[in-house]
Amino acid sequence: QPSLIKAVYSKKRLDVGDTSLGIYRFADWLPIQEGLERSFAPITYKSEALAKQLNINNLYITFSGYWPERGIEMSSCSFKETEAYSVCGRLGRKQKRALVVASAGNTARAFAKVCSANNIPLVIVIPEDNLDAMWFEEELNDCVKIICSPKGSDYFDAIDLASKLYTDNYFLEEGGAKNIARRDGMGTTVLSATTSIGQIPNLYFQAVGSGTGAIAAHEANIRLIEDGRFGNNIMKLIPSQNAPFIPMYQAWQNKSRELPQMSEDEGRDKASQIVAKVLSNRKPPYSIVGGLYDCLKATNGDFEITTNEEIIDASQMFKQLEGIDIHPAAGCTVASLIKYAKRNLIKKDEIVMINITGGGEARFKKEKKIVYAKANLIISPSTNQQEIIAKVKNLF
Repeated sequence: QPSLIKAVYSKKRLDVGDTSLGIYRFADWLPIQEGLERSFAPITYKSEALAKQLNINNLYITFSGYWPERGIEMSSCSFKETEAYSVCGRLGRKQKRALVVASAGNTARAFAKVCSANNIPLVIVIPEDNLDAMWFEEELNDCVKIICSPKGSDYFDAIDLASKLYTDNYFLEEGGAKNIARRDGMGTTVLSATTSIGQIPNLYFQAVGSGTGAIAAHEANIRLIEDGRFGNNIMKLIPSQNAPFIPMYQAWQNKSRELPQMSEDEGRDKASQIVAKVLSNRKPPYSIVGGLYDCLKATNGDFEITTNEEIIDASQMFKQLEGIDIHPAAGCTVASLIKYAKRNLIKKDEIVMINITGGGEARFKKEKKIVYAKANLIISPSTNQQEIIAKVKNLF
């Protein structure tokens, strides 16, 4: 039956390269053919202030974003750069077909940045209402085109619009969770944590929209066990969602592989109510073999939900204690950790990894001059397919 394929690397022991290599310091376990310019790997450090506040002895923060003092300057301020640098490194700069990426925001910004810097043809498909997510430090290279579904549409309209392009051989479907390069790029968060700590963590916290990051974390965990130098811990996955958009949480509570039914209108309504907008994927890789359900089962995992208020409070606490602003999705992660700790579910000697998937954006925008990209084309997904293909190809 359909399942997620996994990369198998001939090299079982991970040799970590110099920090100057960026994300490619973990190239042994990335399915790439070349390294690209201007990448950064996630960084991991032991928390003092937040750990003390929550009474956690061994709390490690893995951070992706903009935080120069910590040696990381992801200009998209999101761990989506780990995906983009891996996917595009797998394609290589000689790629002549146009990669197509549908996104609600952070993923689009990360792929646009990477493809622009490395002259890789790219079509970003994003709802027009989300265009404010397309901010950059500099103007985009002409190899990047932005296509929008009209105002009032959502992420799934963008996905529908993108799908109309795949029948033409000029366009290349990126693949999302099915793409091994995307998952193994995200898995570098766990490689960063484990190689920094010296052993595999016991608990792993991350907010999830699709759950792909948590799947990637578990896959990296298995490779690290096979390496043999970092222990044999199976990290307990503790993903979280932002209420009221909680289909994966509901399915897990029901011990069900199948997600509860949600109409498009209900999905749009619930997505509109949450502060962490990127956590609103209506069709995540939860049920598929090898997906989040199986990873939760394999790790004896748990699931948390957080409210908007809890996310806002947690984000403020993190900035006050750790010294950097974080995205709402990362705030959801912190809120879930707070709730877990308050219920005394973390043992004294357990090593806790918290994946802060985006941060430093407020600081970045304050320190840098920001350029907002404009749409090259706004077109409805209901437009004739051949007309959509012709108009997008004409942009190149």
